[in-house]
Amino acid sequence: MSEFKNVTVVKKANIYFGGQVASHTVLFADGTKKTLGIMQAGEYEFSTGTAEIMEILSGELEWQMKGGQEWKKIVGGEAFDVPANSVFLMKVPVVTDYCCSFVA
Repeated sequence: MSEFKNVTVVKKANIYFGGQVASHTVLFADGTKKTLGIMQAGEYEFSTGTAEIMEILSGELEWQMKGGQEWKKIVGGEAFDVPANSVFLMKVPVVTDYCCSFVA
């Protein structure tokens, strides 16, 4: 899906890591939520409350669950799932555009 229709966009940005990661929240009529964002090159650690699907729109990164042994590479057009109540790490070598879907 290249666009969302009939949504509400929260104007205030979500800013993380001193501005290295920024996103905007998109709210859907059925109560679901996504964020659309950009990550600058860097290394990041994120925590989840609910399960998430991280879709990489452009760019690339490597990710792993905190404490994991294996880094997994992902590029634009691919996605990965993150369990609820977990912590994951990302190594981002280039500016990367993403869509995060929060799974109920």
